[in-house]
Amino acid sequence: MKEKRRILEGTISINSKGVGYVDLGEEKRQGKKNDRKTDVEIDFKHLKTALHGDTVEIVLHPRSGERRTGEVARVISRAKNRFVGVLEKDPASFGASNGIFFLKPDDTKMYTDILVPESKLHGAKPNQKIFVEIVSWQDPRKAPVGKVLKILGRPGENDTEMHAIAIEKGFDSVLPEEIEKEAQKIKQAGLKKEDYKDRRDFRKTLTFTIDPSDAKDFDDAISFKKINGGLFEIGIHIADVTHYVKKGGAIDLEARERGTSVYLVDRTIPMLPEVLSNDLCSLVPDKDRFTMSAVFEMNQNGEVLKEWFGRTVIHSQKRFSYEEAEKTIKNKNLALHEELSILNNIARKLTKRRFDSGAISLDQEEVKFMLGEGGRPIKVIKKVRGDSNKLIEEFMLLANKRVAELLSKGTHQKVKSPADEGIFLYRVHDVPSKEKMEELAHFLKSLGYNLKQKNGIIENHDLNKLLHTLDGKPEQDTVSRAIVRSMAKAIYSTKNIGHYGLAFEFYTHFTSPIRRYPDIVVHRLLLEHLANRKINPSHFKEYEQISRTTSEQEKRAAEAERASIKYKQVEYMSTRLGEKFEGVISGITEWGMYVEELETKCEGLVRTRDMGDDFYIFNEKKLELVGQKTKRKYRFGDKVKIKVKGVDLERKTIDYILA
Repeated sequence: MKEKRRILEGTISINSKGVGYVDLGEEKRQGKKNDRKTDVEIDFKHLKTALHGDTVEIVLHPRSGERRTGEVARVISRAKNRFVGVLEKDPASFGASNGIFFLKPDDTKMYTDILVPESKLHGAKPNQKIFVEIVSWQDPRKAPVGKVLKILGRPGENDTEMHAIAIEKGFDSVLPEEIEKEAQKIKQAGLKKEDYKDRRDFRKTLTFTIDPSDAKDFDDAISFKKINGGLFEIGIHIADVTHYVKKGGAIDLEARERGTSVYLVDRTIPMLPEVLSNDLCSLVPDKDRFTMSAVFEMNQNGEVLKEWFGRTVIHSQKRFSYEEAEKTIKNKNLALHEELSILNNIARKLTKRRFDSGAISLDQEEVKFMLGEGGRPIKVIKKVRGDSNKLIEEFMLLANKRVAELLSKGTHQKVKSPADEGIFLYRVHDVPSKEKMEELAHFLKSLGYNLKQKNGIIENHDLNKLLHTLDGKPEQDTVSRAIVRSMAKAIYSTKNIGHYGLAFEFYTHFTSPIRRYPDIVVHRLLLEHLANRKINPSHFKEYEQISRTTSEQEKRAAEAERASIKYKQVEYMSTRLGEKFEGVISGITEWGMYVEELETKCEGLVRTRDMGDDFYIFNEKKLELVGQKTKRKYRFGDKVKIKVKGVDLERKTIDYILA
């Protein structure tokens, strides 16, 4: 039977073997199971220059089996056309006056090399790591042609590799010269006397910061004061970046394009020039600093009785590290113990209230590296989240939530907010898809946990209860990550749908303007509201664009951070070949099992072909590997002893074998 030619549009995903898949969202909405079989498979010869993440138009082939196949008709838009890799010279052209040069991309999803004409090398030499842009690619039978944008250095060197990770995600560590010059002028002007006018003065109120010990910029501070009737005035003070960074200026436009600061293992790539982020805007101790503040009159139960928002000036008296604050909370003899204990008790009640309302507990173990000479990792340390971390988190959540409520429709404020004109920047988190929840339920069932679904969703209190029962068990982090993967991703949006994970009806980002551009936007909108000025509805598209680009930049920054951590984990294990460790199985596939080393969180693959004691088959239903002779089973969460077999720094992979 002939089938009518169907043309569809979608985003193509390409695996490391050069095979593409385009999601058939239409068929999924009709109730089909969410798996690879509802995707259209496009083999290498039918990609027609499409690259991973591109938006493409495809033509479906007539059905010839369970798997739908097709081919790319045209590339509608590119997700990426700049790549990092090592420059190589065709061996056949060595000794010739005109050589043939090409980039071997680091990106495993980039299935073709990029030809670089000698005239486009711009000083690059073979075996250097470079950054290249594709300038033309018309014929899919030929390699794309590119030009060198930047020479990054020698492969394997720490600075080269970290720079490569960042720049491929769109974050150059060097700001344009005009930006630095503008920042220097602002710095030289400093804090002017007239700028103190119309600011509420908190300089004589106890104020302090709590941050990581290695933090360089301080976005937020907390002030504390006892008032009559057993009440407390608690101020959340945020760097007033908008005082210095004017809308439409060079610094503002650069920050808007970057969207966020990037935190790699060994460095921060700031969104703002360092003279602002680490100095003039940073809430360092013993200096006057301009802030935007949310000030709450609260009782000991964490209930807000009064609130005030506006511009302020503070003078922080103390800079706590998380470790110092933790000791102060626990030791009655240390200065500020009483104040931190009161704040900690209120924070705990705020936490309980969130979870009672349906918030999800998704704390995951994280690691940090001690680096030696040349940036080589010499030790991997688990980050510890104590009461001091949670204290700061709860008060920042409170400020974000109350600002969003203030500037949102339906809050019954006398003064209309920008949101009344349909303009605000929310931080939203959608409910999980039923398909993702089905996958999670299947995964949890394979571990022996049967969680009921209501309208296709596992209820939050059931997930929290499960995580609580897993506290301290080897599979806890694996299960937590599986739950995170089942969730939608939080994004910025001009349309409010609430924040599912936090169980907040209204939520925004207000507390980190030094490192997040949306917070700067929210500060400006808050100032417009406080001045009773309306936002012109014609600006709506501008804010929609900001929400889209900052969401995308946030995703890229997170990918860069994960890539830098993975690189250091692989580098760490590269000096421990043959050493034995204890790990927990974090993934099962037909080709092997992924094992995460318990202390360093270094994940690697134990291939079935290296499991020599038996022939193992993947049981997809139960998500386990089963030995055909011994009937031995390997499942998620099982502890195993492993030995480091090998590493690949280019691909950022670790191979283990069972010990």
